[in-house]
Amino acid sequence: MARMHHWIGLSLLTLSLVGCVSQDKYNSLKIANDDLTQRLSVAESEAAAAKAEANARQQQGQMGAASAAAQQAMIQNLQAQIAQFTAENGDLNKRLAEALATPPQTAVALPQPLSNALSEFARQNPGLVDFDAARGIVKFRSDVTFAPGSAEVTAAARDIISKFATILNSPVAANYELMVAGHTDNTPVVNPVTIKAGNIDNWYLSAHRAIAVASQLRTERVSAQRLAVAGYADERPIASNASEQGKAMNRRVEIMLLPTTSSSRPAPAVVGPAPRVVTPAAPRPTLTKDGTVSSTDMALPHNK
Repeated sequence: MARMHHWIGLSLLTLSLVGCVSQDKYNSLKIANDDLTQRLSVAESEAAAAKAEANARQQQGQMGAASAAAQQAMIQNLQAQIAQFTAENGDLNKRLAEALATPPQTAVALPQPLSNALSEFARQNPGLVDFDAARGIVKFRSDVTFAPGSAEVTAAARDIISKFATILNSPVAANYELMVAGHTDNTPVVNPVTIKAGNIDNWYLSAHRAIAVASQLRTERVSAQRLAVAGYADERPIASNASEQGKAMNRRVEIMLLPTTSSSRPAPAVVGPAPRVVTPAAPRPTLTKDGTVSSTDMALPHNK
């Protein structure tokens, strides 16, 4: 695969990051702000409880000088934490406001016919595909594209990717290079069946899924010279992992149309099945990161 790179745990080239900076920055700030807000709330509750306890013990005459000093020191420490968290929270809120006020940066100014075609493609496949027209990114939802814990493209997804490849090979899109990036939620990979298949953690699973989608595109005559792949694991969430809905949104494979262009033509048709990332031993069990396993593996632990 001429220019297909298996980057696990590495950042994309600066050029390919241009389209993600604004949204990723906002997501990161939002998650940090939520965490800090929670920590501030806990510190304030602890300080209030400490003050209430100190007042009650003083009124009952049960607190000696040493105990009172220790209680006061704890209260002062909590108040210092509150002041620090409040200042940090104010700074984060300011940066969040700035991020929201900044228009999303575009990875590449897609020609209107191409943007229209991709928008229609996403509209026809609402359960599988999203299209971010502002950044030129097509997102495939992993829960439909793959079985749980698997890096093998499902039959239904192969049909959709075939239609997507037809757009990519059309004259208006044929010269654009493509970055295929895999993402997971933050649930660790612990199932032995999944690990045995080669998806030993979220870095491997995200990268293998990106490779699988890129390989399927090659099968549909998208030139390997146009393709690069990356795995981000759970490091670039687009929603909170605190809910199942948010985790489902984070499990995705994104294809970004890059501003650089390739002069390659569509590749010859690939004879035979698409290249596979992992070939499990027969009989092949149901791979799972967060679903059920085959009857022979029911005793194995699940992730969720």
